[in-house]
Order: sequence, then structure tokens, then C-alpha cells
Amino acid sequence: MKPYYHVLGAKQFEKSELERLFDAALEMEKVVAKGGDRRHEGRIMTTLFFEASTRTRLSFESAMHRLGGGVIGTENAAQFSSAIKGETLEDTIRIVSGYSDIIVMRHTDIGAAKRAAKVASIPVINAGDGAGEHPTQALLDAYTIRKEFGKIDGLQIAMVGDLAYGRTVHSLSYILANYQDVMVHYISPDNVRIPDNVKKYMDEKGIRYAETNDLDSVAGSIDVLYQTRIQKERFPSVEEYEKASGQYIVDAELMSRMSKHAIVLHPLPRAGEIAEEVDEDPRAAYFRQAVNGLYIRMALIDKCIVESKAN
Repeated sequence: MKPYYHVLGAKQFEKSELERLFDAALEMEKVVAKGGDRRHEGRIMTTLFFEASTRTRLSFESAMHRLGGGVIGTENAAQFSSAIKGETLEDTIRIVSGYSDIIVMRHTDIGAAKRAAKVASIPVINAGDGAGEHPTQALLDAYTIRKEFGKIDGLQIAMVGDLAYGRTVHSLSYILANYQDVMVHYISPDNVRIPDNVKKYMDEKGIRYAETNDLDSVAGSIDVLYQTRIQKERFPSVEEYEKASGQYIVDAELMSRMSKHAIVLHPLPRAGEIAEEVDEDPRAAYFRQAVNGLYIRMALIDKCIVESKAN
């Protein structure tokens, strides 16, 4: 048995564990409604964010406070930590492990969370590693889908936009691979298609998927439209970014062709790919989705601390 319970990637979760986690998140909604509790009083969470974040960092910090714990950290670790002096990630993690009980880290490099976990003496949660994965976002996405539909099995989900650099779609694909009869439509410009390693995983799990650049062809048949931002900061050149930018806009006209029961999700922030006119449509679930991040992250923090303590 591992000495610490880490959250490093979406592939580590099987369906039974996902369902237990979602049930725990539902209980956390009740905890928040009561004003929080003190179950982790005296515990400290460190947030190390080497990339910008609003929702992820603040929801993790709020989650720890709601559970009675404290928070230390930096929102710009690349600039305001000893990394700027040349300290290695591994040394930073070793030091921080002595100051706190759990680490939440976002980093620019793929695999950074796994490197951190190898040397940490406390649990590590991956809050995003470059263009690799974002497992806690995928967990809250799946939780939102289950809340909205009462199930995940049997749904058709379209992932739209930047599928190459969009770490959220990689992790969500891995989570969805635990469910039955799911159909995933990967819709993107040609230069940001879903990576081969993700497709290989879906093939191994027997999950149906299709690739296209035509959103209109599936709009009327999908249950979930998962829109993503074209991430300018991850492209190798402005020319490559401009090839992908602005091709898919969710607006009132597109919504009129979608099913009445369908929902629109987005990991946020958005940058014009969902028109503000859509916000008032009850099928626009992205703000509900963001709030769900608090409950999932409360459940994850609790799980990491409790299971690591038991081990």
C-alpha cells in the first residue's frame, strides 16, 4: 500500500472509486450549506501555482477553509519562490512537505506532479501540468454531468476546440472511459486534434469516439457540449494559433439546434467561444460546473488527508 494518497492523473480512478468520490462531493454540498465544519482543523494546505489560475486555486483554498484547515502558498510560484533562484522542483517539494499536510500544485511541465509525488512526504494533488492533465477539473466535469443527467452511462459528449493542448479534455476522456455506452465526438481544427495517446487509451477501453471538424453535424444529437478555449499561450507560433482560433462559437443560433435536454460545459476561462447571450439559457451549465469544483475538491482533500493518515 502506498504511504500517501496522491491525485496525479485521471487514469488512476476506476468507476467504483469515482462513484464514491461523487457521493462524497454530494455530502460536501451539505457541509457547505451548514457553513463548513472543523474536521481538518490544524491541518495546512500549500498551494504552489507555477501557472496562472483563478477557479482552481481559489476553489482549493476555499475547500480547505470550509474543512477547517489553513492555507499557505503563492499564486505565482515561478516568480515568487526559490525556483527563480534555480531551486529544483524536487527540493521545493521536500521543503514544503515539512511545512504542511497536503500540496496542491500547478506546473508548466508535463509530469511535474509525478516528480513532486516521488519526493513528497505528504499527499500531492495535480492542479494541472502543462498540456498534460488536469484530473480535478475532469472529476468536477464528470460530477456535473452526473448531477445534470443522473448518470454518465449512455451519453453522447462532444469535446470542442483545442484538443491538443487542452489538458482538461485529455483527463475527461480518461474519466469517461470508465462508463458504459458513452460516445465521444472530438471536434477541432486540424492542427489541434486529440492526441494519439488519448485515442489509443480510448481504443484499449473499448470507448466509441469519432473525429470531425464539423460541429453542426452532431449538434442535434449530443447530450453534452464541452467547449474549450483555444489556448494562445501554448501554441508554438502566432500563425498556428490563428489557424485554430475562432472556428467554433456557441451562440443562440447553435443552441437552437441542440436538444432541449442538452447542456453546455466549459472549464473556463472563456475567450469569446461562448457568446454571453447563451448565459441565460438553462442549458448553460458552466457556472454551475465551476461551483461544483468546490465540492469535488473538498472531497479530494478529505480523501487525501484521511487515507494518507490511515496508511
